[in-house]
Amino acid sequence: MEELAAAAGITVRTLRFYRERGLIPPPRREGRIAWYDGHHLARLRTIAALLERGHTLSGIADLTAAFESGRDAGEALGLVEPSEETPVRLTPEALADHFAGQVTPENLAAALDLGYLAVDGEEIVHISRRLLDVSAALVGEGVPLAAVLAAGREVRSHADALARLFTDLLHTHAPREDVSRLRPLARAVVEAELSLALDRHLAQAHDEGPAAPGAPAPNARQA
Repeated sequence: MEELAAAAGITVRTLRFYRERGLIPPPRREGRIAWYDGHHLARLRTIAALLERGHTLSGIADLTAAFESGRDAGEALGLVEPSEETPVRLTPEALADHFAGQVTPENLAAALDLGYLAVDGEEIVHISRRLLDVSAALVGEGVPLAAVLAAGREVRSHADALARLFTDLLHTHAPREDVSRLRPLARAVVEAELSLALDRHLAQAHDEGPAAPGAPAPNARQA
């Protein structure tokens, strides 16, 4: 314990306090000897980094519990690893930096539930570099992370329906060995239709302007 505390730059008393709060896992025991390893040191350094970024010990404990209850990376990525998306490995403090302090236990649990995040030892794995970058950009523009995750859940349901439609279409009309090769065509159709739909809705929103509080929607039927 003294060696671990010295390596982490903290006192043994602080280390004991962290153990009592459940912020680090218990050591491996051999008889009366307790062995700490690199995972414990990495956790202590993560705690120090999160404290420097303004997180409280209570908040860090909640985050730790949320991570430890999440799926591990093998479960999340090993069975259905994306063929076109690039997973990203992050430390907890790097994840916090991406989202400007909005990595709360609630948002973390939502991301784990969506399958955006998985846990691999002391690291976090985000399933998609593109989703990570876009989510961080939206948060940087002032959209709350909770709203981004809620939108992601809605998009997931529609994307599943579209994927099922094109999978059925290709399996019905194309040789099985060509289905993977034709996948980019399905994606191109969805991207083009989304672009056209955004054009229509953004133009409509611009023409209508912001609605007055309590005013009915322009297309609402009058009683």
